[in-house]
Amino acid sequence: MRVLLTSGLLGRGLSVLVAAGVVWLWLLVSRSGAISPLFLPGPDKAWASLVRGFENGVLLRQTLGTLQHMFYGWLVASVVAVGLGSLIGISPLARRLFSPLLEFLRPLPASAVIPIAIAFMGLSNTMAIFVITFGTLWPILLSTVQGFSSVEPRLYEVAKVLRMSRLETIRKIVLPSALPDILAGMRISVTAALILSVVCEMIAGLEGLGHYIMVSARLYRSPDLFAGVILLGAIGYVSSTLVSLAEARLLRWRIRGH
Repeated sequence: MRVLLTSGLLGRGLSVLVAAGVVWLWLLVSRSGAISPLFLPGPDKAWASLVRGFENGVLLRQTLGTLQHMFYGWLVASVVAVGLGSLIGISPLARRLFSPLLEFLRPLPASAVIPIAIAFMGLSNTMAIFVITFGTLWPILLSTVQGFSSVEPRLYEVAKVLRMSRLETIRKIVLPSALPDILAGMRISVTAALILSVVCEMIAGLEGLGHYIMVSARLYRSPDLFAGVILLGAIGYVSSTLVSLAEARLLRWRIRGH
């Protein structure tokens, strides 16, 4: 236990040093004059822009816009994907009915759906949520199907011996067995939701960090641009960490089992 704790602290310390090294290198390059400050401001200027943006409320508003698009799209995708994936994974009939359509839609890039979504929904938040849902649906759906399809056959035999109903079998045996795959797909989709949020905001001019970064680039406000990029990185890191923590909490029984 003490060894694991020490190695964990060492790993975190090294990651902090690597991050500090990147910032230090950024500072050196920006002050060397090799790249114009118009295109590469120093980290101090980016930080000042970040603080100023939150003080006047502009960055807070844009950040909330991106978080809203990201969360709602990911949430809808999770509900639809888990529901449909569990049905396909359990029922051979549902697999035969839905597989051709899903195999046709799955290779489509989300960017190709944006013009269609704009045509039907306009430049609206609904359009952004639809595109994010479409793009983040597939990792969760495929993981759910895989999780439900790969349940150990002996577990079904145990359910029969215990005379469990079909609903009890799904709730007490199949779902816990498929949960690791489902959560892995949801963790992957969080990053995709953030990327698609930024893309939709850039294209449709919706309130969010994507639009903020686009406007900053067009006006050559490089400190504001880098502040927006830093925020996106922070959102991606925090959201992925939160999903990982939820995954660890929901799968505590696996650790106890081992």
